Amino acid sequence: MAVCARLCGVGPARGCRRRGAAREQRRGGAGDSEPDTDTDPEEAGGGGATEDEEAAERIEGGRPVPQPAEAGPAGRAPLSLLELPPELLVQIFGSLPGTDLPSLARVCTTFRRILRTDTIWRRRCREEYGVCENLRKLEITGVSCRDVYAKLLHRYRHILGLWQPDIGPYGGLLNVVVDGLFIIGWMYLPPHDPHVDDPMRFKPLFRIHLMERKCATVECMYGHKGPHNGHIQIVKKDEFSTKCNQTDHHRMSGGRQEEFRTWLREEWGRTLEDIFHEHMQELILMKFIYTSQYDNCLTYRRIYLPPSSPDDLIKPGLFKGTYGSHGLEIVMLSFHGKKAKGTKITGDPNIPAGQQTVEIDLAHPLQLPDIENLRDFSELSRIVLEVQEQVRREEQEEEHRQEEEDRSQQAASQPAAKPLGGEGAEGEETAAGAEGTTQDKAPASQPFVLPMGVISRNEDYPRTCRICFYGTGLIAGHGFTSPERTPGVFVLFDDDRFGFIWLELKSFSLYSRIKVSFQNAEAPSREAFDEMLKNIQSLAT
Repeated sequence: MAVCARLCGVGPARGCRRRGAAREQRRGGAGDSEPDTDTDPEEAGGGGATEDEEAAERIEGGRPVPQPAEAGPAGRAPLSLLELPPELLVQIFGSLPGTDLPSLARVCTTFRRILRTDTIWRRRCREEYGVCENLRKLEITGVSCRDVYAKLLHRYRHILGLWQPDIGPYGGLLNVVVDGLFIIGWMYLPPHDPHVDDPMRFKPLFRIHLMERKCATVECMYGHKGPHNGHIQIVKKDEFSTKCNQTDHHRMSGGRQEEFRTWLREEWGRTLEDIFHEHMQELILMKFIYTSQYDNCLTYRRIYLPPSSPDDLIKPGLFKGTYGSHGLEIVMLSFHGKKAKGTKITGDPNIPAGQQTVEIDLAHPLQLPDIENLRDFSELSRIVLEVQEQVRREEQEEEHRQEEEDRSQQAASQPAAKPLGGEGAEGEETAAGAEGTTQDKAPASQPFVLPMGVISRNEDYPRTCRICFYGTGLIAGHGFTSPERTPGVFVLFDDDRFGFIWLELKSFSLYSRIKVSFQNAEAPSREAFDEMLKNIQSLAT
């Protein structure tokens, strides 16, 4: 009762709505002011309240004005929020999260009336969702800032961020953002092969906007005939689906041939006649047939950007990489202690999206030979295979130590056995060396050139590098058959570019950082990011 009196500024003389509601319940009444458990922002400031003892409050210019009796003696500090000037209450309420305002509106009629002030909701739209447009223009269409917040921004807040569409092995990268008075889903596409350093391309797949007060409108943007009717369903946490209700807008007058030629120009920046490699033509045609059947009716799963640490070799993030006849693909580089992983966000029929394309062993740096000997592929292969054998021995020794420790722990009556002297010393030396390598992550540049016989889609790769590490790359047959990890070389060029030499394929992939500031894409925790990686890999498998 005391809390309610301080909020409403009333006592037993004027009556209290909560106490009045209790009396009504004792008399068998329903109690109009009973709090509702729903916290939908649409309730705040909307609808009419019961005009009981608070009906005596006067309104000037649409804002509540406290009665003189509530002001108290001159110089006395206000005892309740209702004794504050309405303008100050607008400022206070506007600083609160929008999700808290519906509860505030249920306190009393005065608060509900104040929460009808559009200034409050204009501030929430700006501070929570970055809407910087002149929202006063909405008055022309009869849409209030509260409508924009409750029916558009708040309602669809769960789909903001980065997403991976379920398009078989191909995947994709979708960024859903607030863009002015719209929510737009932008599909990001790599630049045309093999220009890995060019900026990303993007196109809208859907948009949501509020044209009238009833509800938000979802429109499909796929095709070349303009926006048309669509639908979005939030399936569960971190998953939603889109559906086009007018797929005829995706068709072209020239039929499938015209649609294919248009798609080829957009996807590859060329015509089929320009592509002389027969296998590449087959892969391109296969991708068109597979992806066009979805007609923008897709399921999306949330992905996060990798968390960073001061000890990371470079800043983790998203990169564009060359993958031979498959063109450019998007890879996420993340760091996990003494390992770095490259996970495919977009993929191909051999290695689908979600799979770990490369793994870098940061505990085993490679000392490349001089520039002349580096041109000899057999010399580079010899160095890498020696490190591969060393890694294999260390893994066996680690397994042996683990077995010894397990046996020691099972012998409860005996003290814990220590690892074998030689093996323990060697393990400590390896760990110390790995730690030193990670700390010294920016040595002087050294000349670099690809060995003779190694194929590269992009010959414009850097001719100096910082450091190289032993790593493994995932290769497989069509349909992800017979997958295996094969040895390779991770080459760090600078903060934004790295490469990978696939020894078995005699192929080189060049990766360049995607320099886009994605919003709402940070992982809430390291555990959440690791779980996301595990989920997208299990779906790909």
